[in-house]
Amino acid sequence: MMGTRAMLFEAPGDFTLAQQRRIWALTEASRECRDVAEVIVGVTNLMLVFSQAPENPKVVADWLLKAWDTLPERHIKGKLFEIGVRYGGELGEDLVHVANHACLSREDVISIHHGAEYTVCALGSVPGFGYLHGLDPRIATPRKSVPSLKMLAGTVTIGGRQAGISALTGPNGWNSIGFTEISLFNPNQESPSLFAMGDRIRFYPESINL
Repeated sequence: MMGTRAMLFEAPGDFTLAQQRRIWALTEASRECRDVAEVIVGVTNLMLVFSQAPENPKVVADWLLKAWDTLPERHIKGKLFEIGVRYGGELGEDLVHVANHACLSREDVISIHHGAEYTVCALGSVPGFGYLHGLDPRIATPRKSVPSLKMLAGTVTIGGRQAGISALTGPNGWNSIGFTEISLFNPNQESPSLFAMGDRIRFYPESINL
């Protein structure tokens, strides 16, 4: 339990697309429950927020565990976004660090990064930010011990085993490898977030500055 009106479910095992699809299935089933006011989806986890504190949290927990074991994966046919990236340069200053960590050339890091297709697993952290699955493990790089204080919105990043695009300007501990002009969040639109769960992303180089 998280306080009296919320319960966090965390999936076992690694961050895989199959695990996330099971989280999506559990999310859909949870939304049908009468006392669930909101379901918040994370990376291989979800949180149920109840309209009132459940009388017996163990009953809810048992239902979640049984649903996790029995529900099939949920496949979401999202949109495909092709996003141009200006790799390297001042706005991709951590490209060198990523290359050194991976024992690869900067050209290889760029090629590997834009050669993959990514899936938006969840939205969170800040409005509009999508957690992306699909990063090639060869270029996975731990987050920085000292974060950048003012990373611009649109910065293309790597944080551990995940890829991302900064949605807002501010402090950020992920590694910057490039920049895109795309805007991920607009509060004045009917759907403020550009991405949704299940969307797919392919990056391509608009320019390369080594």
